[in-house]
Amino acid sequence: MSSKSRTAFGHLGLVAVAVIFLVAVPLANVILRGARVDLTENHLYTLAPGTRHILGTIPEPIHLYFFFSASATGKTPFFRSYAGRVRDMLRDFAQQSGGRITFTEVDPVPFSDEEDRATQFGLQGIRLDNSADPLFMGIAGTNSVGDDQVIPFVDPRKEAFLEYDLAKLVYSLAHPKHPVVGLLSSLPISAGFDPMTQQVRQPWAIVNQLRQVFDIRQLEPGLTQIADDVQLVMLVHPKNLGDQALYALDQFVLRGGRLMVFVDPWAEADPGTADAADPMAGPGQRSSNLQRLFDAWGISVTSDSFVGDNRYALQVMGPDGRPVRDIGLLGVSQDGLDQDDVVTAGLSLVNMGYAGAISAREKAAVTITPLVHSSDLAAPLGTAGLAFMQDPTLLLASFKPTGQRYTLAARLSGKVPTAFPDGPPPGMPAGTPAQIREASEPVNIVVVADTDLLSDRLWVQTQNFFGQRVANAFANNGDFVVNALDNLLGSNDLIGIRARASFSRPFTRVRDLRRDAEARFRDSEERLQQELRDTEQKLAEIQAGRKDGNALIMTPEQQQEIERFRSQRAGIRKELRQVQRNLDQDIERLGTVLKVINIGLVPLLISIASIIVLLVRRHHRSGGHPS
Repeated sequence: MSSKSRTAFGHLGLVAVAVIFLVAVPLANVILRGARVDLTENHLYTLAPGTRHILGTIPEPIHLYFFFSASATGKTPFFRSYAGRVRDMLRDFAQQSGGRITFTEVDPVPFSDEEDRATQFGLQGIRLDNSADPLFMGIAGTNSVGDDQVIPFVDPRKEAFLEYDLAKLVYSLAHPKHPVVGLLSSLPISAGFDPMTQQVRQPWAIVNQLRQVFDIRQLEPGLTQIADDVQLVMLVHPKNLGDQALYALDQFVLRGGRLMVFVDPWAEADPGTADAADPMAGPGQRSSNLQRLFDAWGISVTSDSFVGDNRYALQVMGPDGRPVRDIGLLGVSQDGLDQDDVVTAGLSLVNMGYAGAISAREKAAVTITPLVHSSDLAAPLGTAGLAFMQDPTLLLASFKPTGQRYTLAARLSGKVPTAFPDGPPPGMPAGTPAQIREASEPVNIVVVADTDLLSDRLWVQTQNFFGQRVANAFANNGDFVVNALDNLLGSNDLIGIRARASFSRPFTRVRDLRRDAEARFRDSEERLQQELRDTEQKLAEIQAGRKDGNALIMTPEQQQEIERFRSQRAGIRKELRQVQRNLDQDIERLGTVLKVINIGLVPLLISIASIIVLLVRRHHRSGGHPS
């Protein structure tokens, strides 16, 4: 082939490639719409097995409507981009359901029937700064019996929970009857009237979350029997329960009822001592236990000591406004959560406050499976000093880790005997069923040695977003509770989806560097404070030994001692600055290494691998002979 022919052939080839490209791209956008390859580590853009199971077992047709104001978002690409993410997931849901879900997108333009329909569903439109028209971006679903469920506004800040929210909506429509959960609590966890503020008390966020999945029924402390339709009892901070109530709980568990118990050696959310005549009563007034039932099951839960942990300690604001670490407030990360249990698998962070320790006694009737445990830098500390403690760093003064991991939450299983071997207690009403002496099947119980993990401040932040109260979770406390209740009730589908909700990828190496630097900083600071105390004591001794009676004029010896302290203080402060500077340098050095790997090394390795593959192919094509 001549040189001119090869040139013409090359030009034709380029034209052919261009034509193929121009045709293939639009065709691919139509044929492969919604198709993607999920290369994320946890397959964040692939429907979870629980979602696929829910979609595959829908008993009746469900229709989903996505109300999105396309005309009102022409100048807000952020919302349009996220709407595409929602739209793709809804299409995935419809495709995976095998035709049992139909999906319709509606643009509720102002003053239209579509806008009226969105309002009737209860969807909320927000007004952006650059638009006079309200923006709707919500989802409504209906089933064949007339039930409907809505997501009033699909908040882009909750993208991590998008699949769970949609799956929960579908699950609620497919199973409109919610399981009945009895809630018995001595803490102000539910809505009510606060006599101190003379205002209506808002329920805790965990209660709002539970009501979306379960039928919550309030139980009274003086109960003598639990209704047959109650499938699970959630017992929070049981204090001063009478024998009749304990017997009712005992018989409920023995006949197959499910139980989740939250006890606490020191409940910060407890309003205070129950003894009005003695307001300075001991810290035991803030503790709770279920001792009689625990004894029958063969477990112990500490009621006068909590677990301090120097690895999971959370950072709080100290009395002087400086951030300090509180070893009583724990942020338990994945290595402290059982990744083999459906309740905790995939959760990233559970925050707890002054939690107790759970242990098994000899010849226990139950098997304990830890769900949440401390690190090996933990030790038990007494609760006696917590009532008057203002500086959390004081807990570190005598803290010595034992090297043991303490169980903070656990699953109990086994055939347990009754806690009332001598028969029902006096005062049981007539018609009480005959006593069950032992469970015929293994019981299913979850015990958590902390109640503060339920309080809003440890896991959720509520904000006002365009007139809506939006709860943004920064920890998986709510996920943990709902997962446990789901599992106790036998529903595992939503658990797998919920475990994928956290996209947080903590820099563990940076966290370890910071913790080591804080330890060195604290040692140097304590040395500085000790030097100050020694100097003040020495000055006082010199002053006390003076015989001239002039206390206002410093002696040369006092001046020399002060100058020595100032010199030492400057040196120690220089050490403190150097510790912080070294920490910053270590973090910056780590960041530089990661940049070199991601930006330089990885592309270089890919290029070298591509060249090697290309050379090997050419070698094979040439039959092993050089061209």
